[in-house]
Amino acid sequence: MVPAWLWLLCLFVPQAFPGAQPAELYVEVPENYGGNFPLYLTKLALPREEAGGQIVLSGNSGMAAAGPFAVDQESGFLMVTMALDREEQAEYQLQVTLETEDGRVLWGPQPVLVHVKDENDQVSGHQATATIDVSIVENTWVPLDPIHLAENCQVPYPHHIAQVHWSGGNVRYHLESQPPGPFEVDTEGKLYVTRELDREAQAEYLLQVWAQNTRGEDYADPLELHVVVIDENDNAPVCPPRGPPVNIPELSPPGTMVARLSVEDVDAPGSPNSHVVYRLLSPEPEEGAERSAFKLDSTSGSVTLGAAPLQAGQNILLQVLAIDLGGTEGGLSSTCEIAVTITDINDHAPEFTASQIAPISIPEDTEPGTLVTTLMATDADLEPTFRLMDFAIEEGNIEGTFGLDWEPDSGHVQLRLLKNLSYEAAPSHKLVVVVRSLAELVGPGPGPGATATVTVLVERVLPPLKLDQENYEVSVPVSAPAGSLLLTIQPAADPMSSPLRFSLVNDSEGWLDIKEASGEVHTARPLQGAQPGDMYTVLVAAQVADEPTLSTSATLMIHFLKAPSAPTPTLAPLAPVPTRHLCTPRQDHGVVVSGLREDPDLAGGHGPYSFALGPNPTVQRDWRLRALNGSHAYLTLGLHWVEPREHVVPVVVSHDAQMWQILVRVIVCRCNVEGQCMRKVGRMKGMPTKLSAVGILVGTLIAIGIFLILIFTHLTLARKKDLDQPADSVPLKAAV
Repeated sequence: MVPAWLWLLCLFVPQAFPGAQPAELYVEVPENYGGNFPLYLTKLALPREEAGGQIVLSGNSGMAAAGPFAVDQESGFLMVTMALDREEQAEYQLQVTLETEDGRVLWGPQPVLVHVKDENDQVSGHQATATIDVSIVENTWVPLDPIHLAENCQVPYPHHIAQVHWSGGNVRYHLESQPPGPFEVDTEGKLYVTRELDREAQAEYLLQVWAQNTRGEDYADPLELHVVVIDENDNAPVCPPRGPPVNIPELSPPGTMVARLSVEDVDAPGSPNSHVVYRLLSPEPEEGAERSAFKLDSTSGSVTLGAAPLQAGQNILLQVLAIDLGGTEGGLSSTCEIAVTITDINDHAPEFTASQIAPISIPEDTEPGTLVTTLMATDADLEPTFRLMDFAIEEGNIEGTFGLDWEPDSGHVQLRLLKNLSYEAAPSHKLVVVVRSLAELVGPGPGPGATATVTVLVERVLPPLKLDQENYEVSVPVSAPAGSLLLTIQPAADPMSSPLRFSLVNDSEGWLDIKEASGEVHTARPLQGAQPGDMYTVLVAAQVADEPTLSTSATLMIHFLKAPSAPTPTLAPLAPVPTRHLCTPRQDHGVVVSGLREDPDLAGGHGPYSFALGPNPTVQRDWRLRALNGSHAYLTLGLHWVEPREHVVPVVVSHDAQMWQILVRVIVCRCNVEGQCMRKVGRMKGMPTKLSAVGILVGTLIAIGIFLILIFTHLTLARKKDLDQPADSVPLKAAV
């Protein structure tokens, strides 16, 4: 009987084109096989990518059914489950298909022809008779059943796995492995594996063992031993390398595909060890949030966008956990990472930071090219190309008087004057400037912030007002009567057509008066208190009657002269010098402070005088001092209200490295509508007060009483004397 191991395993594996029907597979099986069952015949070339289907084995019409044949659903091996008899049936026509549960064919059909090899088990028709002495020795050189060895088996090595035996003597055993593997055989025919096996490195081995004599000659055909390495879950899923970020445009709808994870588990395909499921680790949805930014299909590994919005510029690292064993306990896992960048789209229209610009006043004689104002616009997009802007004047620039100047990437636009202005033609201009994005806008159009309104007011330009002199000086005797004409203030040689209005700003003594229309300066009252050699400085203000803003001023300095001598000079007593006064609440009046020294030795030198208030904080708070010219300063109230009383204001004067202090006496009082000080009425000279009148009356009455008492006493004493004298001593009255 021919050994059955000659007919084992795969004889032919077809390599078909995708979509073509596989070629017929031919397999031989020895009849009356006496080994163990099931007997593995060959491994079918099932497609790995269709491992999810079900293997269906059937027989063709006219032939026997699948009957003694079966297919291992896990390994894909075609098996025979019992001994076959060639005389009963010599061939079996089978076909193998891979089908879904609903009967749809995924692969196949694969035709398989199984031929039963004849054994000499029948008596022939011609016989001869002979006597032969035969010693019957048990045949121990029999095929071995396939061996299933677990990978990574933790046992001492070498590890005994099987044994062969040749019944004759003087035998040596020789072993070969296809492909080469860690196997060996000893002199007793024991087969060993010498180290741990790795199914992922090699899933199956075919061992051939020869029984040989000492000359290396084979006693028989080699025995074949099929070694199948049993898979263990010793390999975690392998994540693909982390690639460049996946760019997702902002505002992408939910369900947009982000990425599909394709991990590899090198454990046995189709087994639970390589069944991988996925779970999203991060970013996790915020606590209490109903919507998430990403969704993950746990079976396919597809990541899609969720309903939660994402902002442009976000860099998100997705962490996905891949677990084999279908995610059950004990499965191995790996964490895969997917970088996602939310890219910007041009969904924001540029807007001005201010939609209304405060009115801007410019003189009508402004030169073309002058910058009027600068507007600023912003764009919330992140991409620089989406932030490029274009500006235009949409309204109010019919004549092209104004123009815009900008850089597309700056966000600043300059409004410039291009033509001359005319107050008479247009006293104001209302311009509407619009900003647009250079790139095509996605989403809603520009909002109200895309325009800015600029109001330009044209100021009328008048020639400057000038008087015929910058400073005026006049000399007047201290005896000049009220109403004396001192001088006339006049405009320059080219007076304007509009009349002027004149006024005195700081006539603290009230000595002067100026005609508002003509500019004639007169003495308002006698110059009481003025001394020859003194100077009195006032400020003359002039303004155009129709244009109050057009004004000028000049200093009027009055030199007091000695009064001319008279034929019969009489010296009148000097009147007290009036004290300078200012009004509270504050009015447009002040006191002129002179820095000139009376001592001619100290009054020399060159250069201007500088003035400053004394260091007293109250003085600094209540008063203000500013220079009028190089030798005089102007003292005014610093507060709107200052207590009405007499104030002594210290003023520090510096000149030619010298410094001295002068005390300016100022009476602050309430004033009437004409700016005249309203002072308390004091006791008039020569008029008695009530108390003095009562005293005088009482004193007069007492004096009269005393005088009457003296008279009555004198009369009483005289009468008593007359009574004491004799009668002849009384003188006779003279006759008339």
